[in-house]
Order: sequence, then C-alpha cells, then structure tokens
Amino acid sequence: MNTGSRTPDPIPATSAPNHHLRFHIPHLHLGSVFGNDWFSLKAESFARFFGTPVFLVTQTTVVAIWIGLNAAGLTKFDVYPFILLNLAFSLQAAYAAPLILLAQTRQADRDKAHTDADAQHREALANASEQRQALAARQAAQLLELLQQNTQLTNLVKELSQHIERLTLEMHGKVVHSVIKAG
Repeated sequence: MNTGSRTPDPIPATSAPNHHLRFHIPHLHLGSVFGNDWFSLKAESFARFFGTPVFLVTQTTVVAIWIGLNAAGLTKFDVYPFILLNLAFSLQAAYAAPLILLAQTRQADRDKAHTDADAQHREALANASEQRQALAARQAAQLLELLQQNTQLTNLVKELSQHIERLTLEMHGKVVHSVIKAG
C-alpha cells in the first residue's frame, strides 16, 4: 500500500561505494519538518501550482467573467463593490500564503540536503585526486629509480665488455706470441 512517501529506492550495498548518489544516501531519511504524508505532498503540489501561468490565466479569466456578469447586471449574486469576490480572494490568500511557505521550506530542506551531499562529493573527489597524484608521484619515483638501475647495469655491462675485450686481446697476444716462439 502506498503511504505517500516519496523516498527513492535504496541503492544496493554492493554498488553503494561507487554509486554517484552515495553521498545523498544518508539524507534519504530526512523528512521535511512538515512530513511526507498525503496532505503535505498535495499541499506542496497545490502551492507550486499557484505560480504557474495556467493558474494565473484561469484566475484572471474567472475574475473577468465574474466582474463582467455582475457589472452588466446579468446576475445579482455579487453586485458592486464585489464583496463576495473580495471574500474569495481573502480566503485564497489565507490558504495560499501558508501553502507557499510550506513549499518553500520543504524545498529549502531538500536544497540544503543536496548541497551538503554535493559538498561531500566534491571533498571525496578532491581526496581521490590527491591520492591519484600521490600514487603518480610514487610511480614516477620508482620509474626514475629503475631507470638509474638500468643505467648502472648498462655501464657495468659496458665495463665488463671492455674488460673481456682487453683480456681477449691479451690472451690472443700471448697465444700468438707462444705460437711464434714455438714455430
């Protein structure tokens, strides 16, 4: 049965750490100070309707017809100075003002929760960026160390090759010298 609550479906625990709305999850319980019951939700919807062009055009049309019918004398239910029309406007204002304030307060609550969650998201992104930069710096240092070790090994191979060449030439010289003496 629908109780009128409009909370989003919970995000599975396995994907929560990487989910883009993970910072909004702690605010899912956040109910407006006016609640999420049927009346509060309908009152907020009605209050939001007050500012729409449809409402303004409809209200203007009804008032123009009301005044036109009564001023022309076609009806006599609210003659000039239109006391019943003033009463209707007063009644509308008496309900519209609190409903509009309710809608604004509920929206302010939602905006604050989203702002807090967005700030946490930005902070998490900054931390992740710092961690990536630190990892990149460590990897760059490791690469430099490996490059230095490679350079040292290359120099050692060069020195050993030169030493082998000297020994080979020396042995070659001794072998040639002993062959010439023997021959």
